[in-house]
Parts: sequence; structure tokens; C-alpha cells
Amino acid sequence: MNLSELEKTLGITFIDKSLLQRALTHRSYLNENPDYPLSDNERLEFLGDAVLDFLTAKYLYHHFPEMAEGGLTSLRAALVKRETLARFATAWNLGEHLLLSRGEAESGGREREAILCAAFEALMGAILLDQGLQAAEELIVRCIEPGVGRILEEELYRDAKSLLQELIQGQLQITPVYRTVAERGPDHAKEFTVEVLIGDEVYGRGLGHNKQIAEQEAAKVALQRIRPLGFQKP
Repeated sequence: MNLSELEKTLGITFIDKSLLQRALTHRSYLNENPDYPLSDNERLEFLGDAVLDFLTAKYLYHHFPEMAEGGLTSLRAALVKRETLARFATAWNLGEHLLLSRGEAESGGREREAILCAAFEALMGAILLDQGLQAAEELIVRCIEPGVGRILEEELYRDAKSLLQELIQGQLQITPVYRTVAERGPDHAKEFTVEVLIGDEVYGRGLGHNKQIAEQEAAKVALQRIRPLGFQKP
């Protein structure tokens, strides 16, 4: 397992290479390779999740001194949510370095959001243990800093459904309506497709493992569509 390319991307040379290997080891790989000497990345993921929360909160506290607690909490949630962390992982090409079972790899595991997010968190845990808190903080700030402005400008830290409703009610005096148009898969792995209508027109469609997630995704699509039309917060 040649990890020098990843270390170069990170700007870090691990003292204990096994920590980096463990951060990239998905549990499916152990199922297929029971003699593999290292554990999977789930314990490091637990540690990295806590580190990300703390260091992101610290960054926001110092950079937004006038922002109230509720805004800081929402902004932190937007920066450490699964979608955002998976995007960071993709930028570092973590997927190509992951140890996955053949089945997981063949089914698209290297691009799967949940797996990439977990690997990113595990990597942060590994960096903390190997390099210390300052190194972890420098990398986290490097990731989140470019996106903070966009999240604030587009209000991506806010609940998409609430923001859409506020905009539409404020300017059109009507309320967006959500309808489930498809439901697929077995009970333990359902996927819902939801559309959001503004008046009689569909403005967004979203997918999710439950209706609430699908509605949020539909609202995000609708927000992207209406902003160029001049819909802004009153």
C-alpha cells in the first residue's frame, strides 16, 4: 500500500504509517481479509468526528465574533455534514486509496458519500494521534475556509425547506407543496423521490432514504432554481 502520494497531498509524513493505513481500511475489507493485521477505521472515525466538531467550532467562534450561538451551530453543522466531508475527501482522492472488499469497490464504494465521509473523519483522527492537534487544525482550516463564504452567501447553513418557504411566502404569498412521486426498494433500504411544487409548477426533485431527506433535497434544487429569478430574503 503506497501512501506517499496521499501524504504529499496532505503535506504530512506520518510517523506511524499504520495509523494512516487503518484510517483507510473499511470494515468490508476485513470481512474478505480476516488475516489483515490492522483494525478497520471506525474507532478513528469516532475520534475524528469529535476533533472536527471541536476545531470547526473553534474556527467559527474566532472568525464570527458577532454571530449568535444558534447561527454558529447551524454553520458548523453545514461544514461538518456528510456531503461536505465527502467533498473534502474527494478533493484529496481518498477514494482511490481506500481498502474495500471487491464487492464494495465494484458497487461504487470509492465514490459513496457515507464511506468517503467516514474515511475523512478517520483520517482526521489519525492525524491527531500521529501529528498532534495543531496539524489537524491546519488541515481542517484549509478545508473549511474556502467554503464558509459560499455557505453564508447562499444561506446553505439554514434548513432548506424553511428557507424556501420563507422566500416563497414572502414574495408570492403561497406555500411550497411537497409530494412523493416514487418509492423504491425493500423496507430496510427504501428510496423516496419527492417533488416540490410552487403553485402548479415543479421546481425541484429530491431523492432520500426517507421522505424528510428527499424533501430537503428537493428544496435545495428549488432554491438553486429560484435564486437567479430574483428571489431573495426580504
